[in-house]
Amino acid sequence: MEEIVAPITWNTGMMVSGIILTLTFIGIFTEAVHGFHRTKFAMGGAGLMILAGQYFGFYDTELAVEAVDWNVVFLLGGMMTIVGIMIPTGGFQYLAYKIADITKGRLFFMMALMGTLVTVLSLLLDNVTTVVIFGPLIILICRAMKITPIPYLLAAALLSDTGGVATLVGDPPNLMIGSAADISFNTFVYHMGGIVFAAWIVILYFLKFLFRDELAEKPQLPDFSNQEKIKDPQTWYTSLWVLGGMTILFILHHNLHWEPWFVAAIGLTAIVFISHHIELDEAFSKTELSLLMFFISLFILVGGVEESAFLMYIGQYILPFVQADLLTACIVLMWGSAVFSAAIDNIPFTAAMIPIILGMETQGINVTPLWWALAIGVGLGGNGTHLGSTANVFIVTISERLAMETGESKYRITPGLWFRKGTPVMILTLIVSTAIFWTFFEFYETPLPNSAFAEQMAQ
Repeated sequence: MEEIVAPITWNTGMMVSGIILTLTFIGIFTEAVHGFHRTKFAMGGAGLMILAGQYFGFYDTELAVEAVDWNVVFLLGGMMTIVGIMIPTGGFQYLAYKIADITKGRLFFMMALMGTLVTVLSLLLDNVTTVVIFGPLIILICRAMKITPIPYLLAAALLSDTGGVATLVGDPPNLMIGSAADISFNTFVYHMGGIVFAAWIVILYFLKFLFRDELAEKPQLPDFSNQEKIKDPQTWYTSLWVLGGMTILFILHHNLHWEPWFVAAIGLTAIVFISHHIELDEAFSKTELSLLMFFISLFILVGGVEESAFLMYIGQYILPFVQADLLTACIVLMWGSAVFSAAIDNIPFTAAMIPIILGMETQGINVTPLWWALAIGVGLGGNGTHLGSTANVFIVTISERLAMETGESKYRITPGLWFRKGTPVMILTLIVSTAIFWTFFEFYETPLPNSAFAEQMAQ
């Protein structure tokens, strides 16, 4: 017999947790207005949630620690440190100049090769890290060639955002979704790789159309062969070999019964032992502690809302719609999460949606396609505006710095420019993704092996 679940009734704890969540998210989303970094608001909201939870009896410090997804935190920290070790070697700079030299002034070819490199790196070194590495390099190369860097900066942001959707470690929301739903690296790539590849092709050729005038420019061809070589070949090549080994371990991590963070920890340990001259204090100083604290605080915040049953209360009103038409619900979630992620950062939205979807799973719903729809929406939605992802914000920031240094306002990526170039890209890729998702829905709705729904079906 189907279990009858009593409706969840409203209480004061839910109201207080909902108010704290709402005020914290408003503070996070409006950081450009008030000038306080979003991590400060996340920390404040997490502290208030614990105090309110203790007072109203739904949360405490022990539950707060349990609410943190340490797999996500440790994985991000490990990968950040590895990248921090690799950047000073000069290897990334060498790759960028090599691409510029190979293309010989064929601008779309350069965009395609640079975009391919950015995308491939985004599969492992999340998209924010990738644009932090290549954004300044693109400006240096374009200024040497006397061409505008705007098309290449936008291409780097859009293609890195898109490439990051394909793997479990390519984008922070993927880490959160994969950890919550117990999705393996292989399963994630298997389901998302096809959609991301189609979206990537669409973006690249659509950019060729959007920037047809800029790509028709005649560049000057400096001698890139005289540019700086790799400063620390041992560390660079060691890191590449270790990253290759880590990729294999990411593929095998489920069979080995290892969490992804442990793979990153093994890779980091291997690099610092093989390249024994690395100073650990300097390497760990490159870790973005503010981002890690943001994640920890966000997990504590949302954990309190979940313990108050506020998200389950909201979820019970969404449940009938999902039960009535799962495919439509998935498409609505995909487009809705894309719109929200374009307007605000996709990380807080993902954090809020995960408990709601997990709550639906406890009601006997096959939520597997909802996970894929959420990953597609928050990933591709980041392309919609200049605030849609942290990678976008960084690209806009360095373009503004370039405009100030040169006195040329044409080098500034404005919200209007992004709306004309980036928003159509988001819409087009969502249309393509929706068509693929709808056509192969039977594939995407196949329950995950470790899901509660799969276990119920097996009984």
